Amino acid sequence: MALRRAAALAALFLCCTVLPAAAQDVTLTSQDGSIEISGTLLGFDGEFYRVDTRFGTLTVDSSGVTCDGPGCPNLQDFVAEIVFSGSSTMAEVLLPALVEGFAMRSGHQFTRHPRDEAHFDYELVAPGTGKIVARFLFRVTNTDEGFADLLADEADLAMALREIRPAERARAREIGLGDLTQPGRSRVLALDAMVPVVAPDNPVREISATQLARVYAGEISNWSDLGGPDAPIALHLPVEGSGLAQAAEDTLLRPARLTLAPGVIRHARSSQLVDAVVKDPIGIGLASFAETGTARVLPLTGGCGFALSATRRAIKTEDYPLTSPMFLYQPARRLPKMGRAFLSYVTSPAAQFVIRRAGFVDQAPEQIGLGLQGDRFANAIAAAGKEVTLAELQRMTAVLKPMERLTYTFRFEPGSARPDAQSRTNISLLAEAIEAGTFDAHTLVFVGFSDGDGPAGSNMRIARARAEAVRNAVAKAAETAAKRIDTHVEAFGEALPMACDDSDWGRKINRRVEVWLR
Repeated sequence: MALRRAAALAALFLCCTVLPAAAQDVTLTSQDGSIEISGTLLGFDGEFYRVDTRFGTLTVDSSGVTCDGPGCPNLQDFVAEIVFSGSSTMAEVLLPALVEGFAMRSGHQFTRHPRDEAHFDYELVAPGTGKIVARFLFRVTNTDEGFADLLADEADLAMALREIRPAERARAREIGLGDLTQPGRSRVLALDAMVPVVAPDNPVREISATQLARVYAGEISNWSDLGGPDAPIALHLPVEGSGLAQAAEDTLLRPARLTLAPGVIRHARSSQLVDAVVKDPIGIGLASFAETGTARVLPLTGGCGFALSATRRAIKTEDYPLTSPMFLYQPARRLPKMGRAFLSYVTSPAAQFVIRRAGFVDQAPEQIGLGLQGDRFANAIAAAGKEVTLAELQRMTAVLKPMERLTYTFRFEPGSARPDAQSRTNISLLAEAIEAGTFDAHTLVFVGFSDGDGPAGSNMRIARARAEAVRNAVAKAAETAAKRIDTHVEAFGEALPMACDDSDWGRKINRRVEVWLR
């Protein structure tokens, strides 16, 4: 009876991430001696024990029990350890900057310890005591390895430059790590972008996304087909398994139903790729926006005359189509208190400043006036026709002119009304800003846009439905504060295209919901 009661009580606790420990037998006893749990200690996070018992894995609050056995930890000497694994771009630059910023913000001293080429760690020391209170351990690999370590219970957080793939998601659910696409399981730390780079003296000045996909598929293999010299094109990409290389296949090649050409030159680091392209007059590479060095970045164009350059603002609003979010994935278990504090810090205003200084695009909201969007409105006028009349353009201008656009943009998974991973993060960020009172006494207007494929009336209805869906999702996420502000929904269908509708990626970027502030 006591054991059944113990199992029922322990099951009430949330599953937690705990530190790997030597598997040893322990007995946990309640303060009044009425409940006793025996099993193998799987770990301890400073607050909770995780024990493998005959009832399954149970998580028990250490404040309510005493621990007896060879595996019992010393509660006074506990050091929280949080293990990161994955993307080298995130591990080499972004996460160290955030860990150091977190340490300084929380008043801890920190020391970085290089271990080898693929491992380093930070020790955080409590001020005045000299006691080590936390270790942040890093394994510098790639996105594939990060997810593999997470699924093998060898990492607490996976650093990824792409979304989790269906097979990885299914495996995580299968082994009890939860649905890693649900809120709280992943967060976007910062934004990067894939940019095509060439040597400074390469005469080609622009490339369309369709051409870029065909280049990497081997369908275009000579620079003369792009307006350049009669010379073969040498292809450069990050190493296989890296998030950037996989994102290139997922967002550039797969929508065009193309596969990567053989003979691609691979590089372990984005910075090494850029250095190689700078020295290769016939080379082209896909690099990180944060690491372009002296290479020249090619704007993306389309057959209808639009041009999209990778600027900080275009990446932040996701107007640039090859945006690459930088994810942290966390399974459905509890991190030590210091780890939870770090995850709270990374979305704070102080962390956004650190992200900007590190060379990446932060997610702090910005307001963009109509006067700074001349190219978008010029494109709208150029693309207008029978479906989009002058009267409709005048209506859109009259509605938007008194307002400013926020740097939150919402898009959807292919063939679905579900927001994509970056948009799910944007919903949380906007809800947090509403709860913080950022937009009190203002009106938030959710504005839906569509591609130009199909009748204008149907596109208008779809755009409005998506805008209402996003508005409702934000209101639900900010339930306690949503009544303090007014919200409104508008739709302009295909009236404000960001790209040409002659490709899948162009249509995808045109299907969006923007947020405007009045």
